[in-house]
Amino acid sequence: MKLAILAYGNNTLKVDCDTVESNSDDLSKLIDNMWETMEHAYGCGLAAPQIGETKQLFVVDSIVMYENADEDERKANFVEGDTGMRETFINARIIGKSDETWDEIEGCLSIPDIFKRVTRPWSITIEYLDRDFQPHTKTFHGTTARIIQHEYDHTRGVLFIDRLSSLTRKLIGTKLNKIMNGKVFTDYKMKQ
Repeated sequence: MKLAILAYGNNTLKVDCDTVESNSDDLSKLIDNMWETMEHAYGCGLAAPQIGETKQLFVVDSIVMYENADEDERKANFVEGDTGMRETFINARIIGKSDETWDEIEGCLSIPDIFKRVTRPWSITIEYLDRDFQPHTKTFHGTTARIIQHEYDHTRGVLFIDRLSSLTRKLIGTKLNKIMNGKVFTDYKMKQ
């Protein structure tokens, strides 16, 4: 089922989310709905707080980014052998970050029509449970690491615009107000 995505200004987007306590049919249905919602909105990631659930849960699809990139972008943004991945992250915890950073443009389904450069670590190591509650510790690089960090931030109440300079935030203030007031069109259902 496609769910409404919360718009910038909704207080749920600023909540430090709770851990997911158990695997259940309700959780499995929520994960399925998140995938459907993200795909319908042509996103590459979606976190539970974006659909009103204050849970440490997010989904990531960097395959779509790899497939839509040209050869130069693939070489610049993916390590050799990485063609992207699709994964569900539950109770994730970033346990390592590279010293190497990179700037790249980011956007957000909760903040439509705003795209800005954000500096993030090139690679991260993360512990998480998959949708079957199986534990993993993996290292991701480039675009995949960026999407994971963006969605992970959502589960901690941090938006990508929180990582922008105060001047840049001031410059996009009018657009942010339009989003908060429901005056931005999207192809997907949004909720204030």
